[in-house]
Order: sequence, then structure tokens, then C-alpha cells
Amino acid sequence: MTGSKDHATPKTFVLVHGVFGGGWYWRRVSGVLQTKGHRVFSPTLTGLGERSHLLSKDINLDTHITDIVNVIKWEDLEDICLVAHSYGGVPASGAIEQIGSRVSSIVWVDAFKPEDGQKQADKTSFRQALLDSAEKGS
Repeated sequence: MTGSKDHATPKTFVLVHGVFGGGWYWRRVSGVLQTKGHRVFSPTLTGLGERSHLLSKDINLDTHITDIVNVIKWEDLEDICLVAHSYGGVPASGAIEQIGSRVSSIVWVDAFKPEDGQKQADKTSFRQALLDSAEKGS
């Protein structure tokens, strides 16, 4: 059976968290994948989670897209399974435009998947909530 053979081949996963998380959000999933021999990268997006000290009014969707793209470029990752959860689907979609040739599969886990030209602000008030938090220093 070729299907079982494919599952034995180690894969590289890039896991993108939602708005109220960080790379640590994927800890249990990462552990399971790593014990099966896979490589796992779960970057925390700038201004969120343990990187919340970097939150500022200058952080935008392009910042989060760059966070994902840079992990893939600097780690020289190829044949990636890109996994996006919730808000993570928005910057993941943008990242695919830059690193699409390095992605072999995509998993959307209850993720926002914007249409061409659609902005996250069209779906939620996330950006305003971030700006309000930055102004308050929280």
C-alpha cells in the first residue's frame, strides 16, 4: 500500500497560531509530530503571546506575513505542510503568495481564509483591538 509508505516519510510543518496565542499554542501537536520524526516550526507572530512586548501601532498584517515568510526562508524550508488556525489563516494566505513554491500542502484549522483582495478588517475588528491594546500598553 503506497498510502502507508507516504505517512512514514518525515514532513516539515509550519504551524501558525490564532490571535490569542503564540508558538506555544501548538506545544502538544508539535510534540506528537516530532515523536513521529517530523520537523516542526511554530513561530509566534510579532506583538502576540510571548512577543507581546513588541506590540505597537506599526505592527500590521504585513508584519505577520513577514514573520512566517522569514522562518521559512531563514530555516531554508521546502516541501512544507503549512497549518493555519483562526486569524493565522490571514497572514498564512499572504505568506503563500511569497513562498508558495515551498508549500506542498495547506491545512486550515477553523481558519479565516480571505478571498482575493479581502482584508481581515472586513471580517473582524482585530486590528482596532490591537491598536487599542498598544495605546494602553497592555
